[in-house]
Amino acid sequence: MLQSAGLFLYGEKFLSNRLKNKTITLIITGGIAAYKTLELVRLLRKAGASIQPVLTKSGAQFVTPLSLSALSESPVYDDLWSLKDDAQMGHISLARSCDLVIVAPVTANTMAKMAHGMANDLASCIILATNKPVLLAPAMNPFMWDNAATQDNVKILKKRGLHFTGPEAGKAACGEEGHGRMSEPEIILKCACNLLGKKPLNGYKAIVTSGPTYEPIDPVRFIGNRSSGKQGHAIAKALAEAGAETTLITGPVALSDPYGVQTIHVESAKDMLNATEKALPADIVVCAAAVADWGPKEIHNHKIKKRAGKTPPALSLSENPDILRTISNKGKQRPDLVIGFAAETEQVIDAATKKIKDKGCDWILANDVSPDENVFGGDENHVYLLTHSEKDNISFEEWEKASKEDVALRLVKRITKEIKKD
Repeated sequence: MLQSAGLFLYGEKFLSNRLKNKTITLIITGGIAAYKTLELVRLLRKAGASIQPVLTKSGAQFVTPLSLSALSESPVYDDLWSLKDDAQMGHISLARSCDLVIVAPVTANTMAKMAHGMANDLASCIILATNKPVLLAPAMNPFMWDNAATQDNVKILKKRGLHFTGPEAGKAACGEEGHGRMSEPEIILKCACNLLGKKPLNGYKAIVTSGPTYEPIDPVRFIGNRSSGKQGHAIAKALAEAGAETTLITGPVALSDPYGVQTIHVESAKDMLNATEKALPADIVVCAAAVADWGPKEIHNHKIKKRAGKTPPALSLSENPDILRTISNKGKQRPDLVIGFAAETEQVIDAATKKIKDKGCDWILANDVSPDENVFGGDENHVYLLTHSEKDNISFEEWEKASKEDVALRLVKRITKEIKKD
């Protein structure tokens, strides 16, 4: 099963020139699945790619440098301290003089080194030094893949923007069954083609708001909410991977900035609105942030002290600017597609229907954020997509509960279909 978020496959038909003039640094680490990588080399060459093969000491236990060199029509690199091209630093050259780095197979050990920034051999130095996309094809014992340590490393690498394909389910070389088999060479080839090929939202500009806003009471305290920003960040990442020039405007979150996305950090609703307006014009705007509806009328310059026996100070609130309504009513500057979110705790569809009419946006993604749904801070989301037609008809469809990454992918596919239908 393809697990790389944001990869849009173009169908089964193989196009022989899809990778023409592309250079791929192919790293082969230790594992019985390394024998499949020889077929991958053949397919990549047939697609027009030039290969820079890198073989680890463990990988050389399964495939020979001679067979790899013959198929790739290139010298095999295997030593961090060997400078084969004049006086160039080998690992820097291999990391930068390519369009894509593929690691196939990638072992649990190699992923652990990558997750922790280790660079003690040629392969790990290339991965740490590259500024190009990296595609990983894991292969290992199913219990090693399911181990909490491996899964934590996978999460770290995905957050950093690395792409995964597989592992697939089936019987491993050791005889045990589960997820651990390396993706077939044809699947890895498709992933490479989609990472390097023209993407569906190339040429489009997108803005995404994400996370909570903090409305200051004094230098210490604020009014905020429980939004983690996971859904908004996933949408920004998916839009960027689909080719859109993406700006993410985020409130305070404990998340890394998505790879390939211009990220602007703000705190208050006013800051978020200002940053969003400054980022215009755009073709697509997704307002996924949980913006505080109200903020204190007065912001105290010093911490408000608690005094024994004294009545707590009254907190007067004023309404914050409405970012979704403002962007939806921008006139000539209005984006082609404006999408909002409706986080509700009751009567979700009714509330979202009212909101889409009130704000003037095109779509609303509505979800139930009641505590028992575990949406705020959780990894899954259960949403309803409401669309507003030109005839003022509002329709909705329910999307099954899924990971926030999968919700983002599904949304971006719908956005692509909508924005390119003309």
